[in-house]
Amino acid sequence: MIQLGLPWALALLPLPWLIWRFAPPHRERVEGLRFPFFRRIARATGAEARTGAVILSRSRLQMGAAILVWALIVLALAQPVRVGAPVERVVAARDLILAIDISASMNARDFQDASGARLQRLDAVKRVVAQFVAGREGDRMGLIVFGSKAYVQAPLTDDLDTILALLDSTEVGMAGPKTALGDAIGLSIRSFEASEIEQRLLILLSDGSDTASAMPPVNAAAIAADEKVEIFTIGVGDPNARGEDRVDLQALRDIAGRTGGAFFFASDASALEAVYARIDALAPRKTETLSYRPQQSLAHWPLGMALAIGLGTVWLLFQTARRRASGRREEAARA
Repeated sequence: MIQLGLPWALALLPLPWLIWRFAPPHRERVEGLRFPFFRRIARATGAEARTGAVILSRSRLQMGAAILVWALIVLALAQPVRVGAPVERVVAARDLILAIDISASMNARDFQDASGARLQRLDAVKRVVAQFVAGREGDRMGLIVFGSKAYVQAPLTDDLDTILALLDSTEVGMAGPKTALGDAIGLSIRSFEASEIEQRLLILLSDGSDTASAMPPVNAAAIAADEKVEIFTIGVGDPNARGEDRVDLQALRDIAGRTGGAFFFASDASALEAVYARIDALAPRKTETLSYRPQQSLAHWPLGMALAIGLGTVWLLFQTARRRASGRREEAARA
């Protein structure tokens, strides 16, 4: 289907006629030179001497070509386009960030897989998170890792393969031995600032208590709530341990409660899988469908035709004038 992007441009079609009909004619005075053998020159060229104003006349070829060229130029100004069939694209209506604790305590081998083999905490987390990420095709995700400091491994992107590759290359202790929960939340809020999507979800996983943040985690959660960031917290590890190895479940509950999210505790790999399944149920993937019709400009076709007609007309007029000049020279020679 062909449509005009600026159909009002067709109102310019009668403009030359309006100018010819209502605008005053162009008048110009020129100096003349009189010489005694003027009549002989006029006879030799076949011209006829006249007095008064001279109005140049146009042939039918010139008028027809001018009308066609003007019509084609106006048509090009109207921006004709070929409109294709509707194309629908499903995009994420929510952004999601994973914040993973990689402090020294994540090196503990107290997780069990389905066969009963003991796994390092971070390895178990990687396996489950990889399955979770693979099931979010079409979503935009980001990855933050934190220990003594919090770092953005991947900003919000729909390239989930990159998220998985960066997650797989993460090792315990890369960000320091301590745990900076508040800094991880703050960095997530800053990462969400580049997002224009209102629905924002942060999944925060930690196995320790906050020992290195500049801002208390609960205060950071309050700021996240003001920014409409919903936080799901996951506690792993031993809540009965001492010092930095003890997971602060109450802090994780408070963080989730401040933002309207939910808190979970996972003691082994199967429980962690159940947690992510539960998160999928509580916060299912939200999408929106964008529909558009591809358009291909056709303005170059009328412009090309106008150029071809103009050049062709000039060539024909030139050939006609040359033949007439040749005929006059022959008549003058015979005379």
